[in-house]
Amino acid sequence: MEILTFTIDEEAAGARLDKWISDQTEALSRARVKALIEGGALARDGEVFADPKWKVRAGETYTLTPPPVEDATPKPQDIPLDVLYEDNDLIVLNKPAGLVVHPAAGNWSGTLVNALLYHCGDSLSGIGGVARPGIVHRLDKETSGVMVVAKNDAAHQGLSEQWATHDIERAYLAICHGSPRPTAGTIEWPLSRAKNDRKKMTVVGWDRPEGKEAVTHFKRLKAFGETRAKLPGDAVASLIECRLETGRTHQIRVHMSHIGHPLVGDPLYGRPGLSGLKPGDDPAERALAVLATFKRQALHAAILGFEHPISGEDLRFETVPPRDFTNLTNALGAL
Repeated sequence: MEILTFTIDEEAAGARLDKWISDQTEALSRARVKALIEGGALARDGEVFADPKWKVRAGETYTLTPPPVEDATPKPQDIPLDVLYEDNDLIVLNKPAGLVVHPAAGNWSGTLVNALLYHCGDSLSGIGGVARPGIVHRLDKETSGVMVVAKNDAAHQGLSEQWATHDIERAYLAICHGSPRPTAGTIEWPLSRAKNDRKKMTVVGWDRPEGKEAVTHFKRLKAFGETRAKLPGDAVASLIECRLETGRTHQIRVHMSHIGHPLVGDPLYGRPGLSGLKPGDDPAERALAVLATFKRQALHAAILGFEHPISGEDLRFETVPPRDFTNLTNALGAL
C-alpha cells in the first residue's frame, strides 16, 4: 500500500486522529489505523507520532507508511525439529511448547510448517492446503508432544481417514487444579466457539446445532498436596491422563475446566495460583516459585498410535514431558 499524506485544515481541527485518518480512506478501518499508529507507522511533521486519540490541529501534516503486506504462502525456514520417525510417507516429531503449528494472521513465519518445508523440501507443497501442508492434526502453540505429518497425498488421505473414524490412540498428560471426583471418568459434552470470544471454545447443550461431539476419558495418576487441601480427600493439584475419542480445538482444556478442574497455567480456561497453597514453608514456597514461572497450560501429548497409511504397520510413539512440566510435578510432589 502506498504512503499516505494528510494535512489538517481548520474544519477538521479537534477530530480524533485515528478516526479522521480512517475517514479519509476506504482502504483502512479505524481499528487498522489505530494499530498502525501505535505500531509506529505514522509521522507528524516528520517525527513518529503514536497517539491515536490525539485531537488534530489545523496545519499539522501526517504521513502514514503502512508496512508491506506479508506473503501468506509459507516459506521454508531452518528451524530444528525433534524427529522421532521418518520415512517416504510421513514424519513423526516431538513438538516443543511455544511452536505454532501452521501459519496464520500474525504468525506467517517461525511455525512448524515453515520448519517442515525446509526439512522435507517441495514434497509437502500442495498437501492439505497452502498454509497447512501435510498437517493432519495439530497441537496448540503451548502444548508439547508427539504429532504426525503426512509427506504425500496418499499418506495424508489415509491418516485423515483414521482421524475421522477415531482409529488412533492419543493420550495426554496434564496437571489440573484440585482432584477430580471420581478420579476416573468420561466427559461427553459438545463444544462450540464462544460467542463473546472467538478465540475460546465452550461447552454447549446437546440440543445446540453448532455443538460438535467431544469425548474425553480421564484418570488421576497422582495427587499433590492432599494434606494441604481444604477438603478431606481433595488435593492441591493432580497429574492426570486424558485419552481422546475426538480431537476438537482445546478439547481437554475446556472439558477439564467444565468439571471444575482446569489445567494449571492455562491462560484461557484456568485460574491463577493453586488453591490450598500458602507461602510460609519450604515445599509450598518452592511450588509457588515454579508455578510463577509456568506460563502455559500444563499439557503434553504423550502417546500417539496409528496404522501406517501406506504399509499398514502399527506405529506407536511415546514422549516424556519437557523439563518445565517435570520441574512443576517435582515441586508439587514435595508438598
